[in-house]
Amino acid sequence: MKKFLKLYRNAKTSASPVAENALKRSRFSARRRQMFSAFGITALLLAALFILSGSGIPVPTASGTSTNRNNKAEIDYSNANSGYVMVRFLDSRATAVRVIVAGPNSSQYHYQLNTGGTWEVFSFSEGNGEYTVSVFEQISGNRYSLANRQTISVTLTNAFAPFLLPNQFVNFNRNSRTVTIAADLVRGKNNVIEKVGAVYNYVIENMTYDTELAATVTSGYVPNIDQALAQGRGICFDYAAIMTAMLRSQEIPTKLVIGYVGDVYHAWISVYSAETGWVNDIIWFDGTDWRIMDPTFASNGNQSNDIMRFIGDGNNHNPTHTH
Repeated sequence: MKKFLKLYRNAKTSASPVAENALKRSRFSARRRQMFSAFGITALLLAALFILSGSGIPVPTASGTSTNRNNKAEIDYSNANSGYVMVRFLDSRATAVRVIVAGPNSSQYHYQLNTGGTWEVFSFSEGNGEYTVSVFEQISGNRYSLANRQTISVTLTNAFAPFLLPNQFVNFNRNSRTVTIAADLVRGKNNVIEKVGAVYNYVIENMTYDTELAATVTSGYVPNIDQALAQGRGICFDYAAIMTAMLRSQEIPTKLVIGYVGDVYHAWISVYSAETGWVNDIIWFDGTDWRIMDPTFASNGNQSNDIMRFIGDGNNHNPTHTH
């Protein structure tokens, strides 16, 4: 820093304002050309998002600049163009609260919301368009009343943002043990495929399927990734959330997709790399086991034969939600 200030003072005293401005523009242009040629526009966008948190992990914030608040619930959509909305319920007397996010593709995402007044994050995973965020309070049984609602027009500043950020289902932060482990796993790995393989192998080797939880789990289940990893067991949603959180924390855009192949429950994890674009179904759950794509796809960007045989007819491939 001292060296920089000394050079700056010398330049100020020895150069005219015109020459100085020309020099700055020249240096900036040279740096900009170097950055674009070395990393590309995509890499710059990803880097910008992660720099914001100062720790390599993007931190969703209820900024308070665009909100809809009443005596029941508050919806903060200040950062809608960064890929998310934050919601909290303000009436502690509520017994159950639900959030429904209706996206531009006519999909509806249903969530349970805590009643303790704590903010929760919900992603705009369908990209640009109009979303409607509705908050409902339980009256009795399956009867709910509308507590608050906001329609939001979203134009993402970074198309990858929803798949890099934490949200209710993929919940992590700079202090998460899951993030620390992920950093160790990918250290020394040179490309996205190697990192995906390292994360997959770790989770599969250190987790067992919790058959008891699977038999008793109810609608609205939300993974606790650090808890599941510490216990070494979980259901398919836990596995998927852990792997997704690990990859996102390492600046790899990752989609967690839930749906069906035929009548079999199915989960996919898709990742993005600058070399291949989006690689769909790199990790998937076939209803019984987790599997990983043959990494040789990287040479030509095609899907593996194993996955194509499993998915079969595209008419049977029915993803319902992306988180």
